[in-house]
Parts: sequence; structure tokens; C-alpha cells
Amino acid sequence: MTPLITRDELAAAMEGGAVTVVDTLGGEYYAQQHLPGAVALVLADVDAQAATVLPDRDAAIVTYCSNPACPNSGQVADRLIALGYTNVRKYREGIQDWVEAGLPTAAA
Repeated sequence: MTPLITRDELAAAMEGGAVTVVDTLGGEYYAQQHLPGAVALVLADVDAQAATVLPDRDAAIVTYCSNPACPNSGQVADRLIALGYTNVRKYREGIQDWVEAGLPTAAA
């Protein structure tokens, strides 16, 4: 199971520039709203694009999707770990929690 990260931990890591955030919803969801600085990477594209989008396999990476019911973030995190990424965590509560907390988002 992928280790989890809390909203406060994620916000602090983002503020310090110490993490790469991965939006696992992609497409229109990403275009409309995503965490600031997040890169889009959906499960279908992980094998083909991970090395380009996430070149450092030891870097801190956090995946997220919409909310705890969404499986995308866990699936992408699990695949990244299988590909040799060593520091992957999941923000289980997702962008819904981020927005409800009044934190900023970005749009494409």
C-alpha cells in the first residue's frame, strides 16, 4: 500500500519546493482545476511518460485525484513504485479536500 500524506504535509512540501505533485485525473479535469504546479499523468500513460515527466526516481512524488473514492491516485502511485520510484506518497483526500480547505488551485 502506498504511504499517505496529509493536506498540511503536502502544502508544506509544495511551499518548500520539495515535492512533485501528480494529478491523476488528467484531461478536462486537469485543465479546469489542479493543484498548483501539478503535472498530469494518468494510469494509461504512466509506462510511456513517467521517465520524461518524472526523471528522478528518488524525488518526492505525491499523487492525487478527486477524493478518497477515486482509485486513480493509488493506481498511478502503485505503478510508479513498480517502475522503481522510491519516494511516492498518495494524497488520498484529493483535490476536493484541498478546495474545501480554501487552498489555491490552478487551471491549464
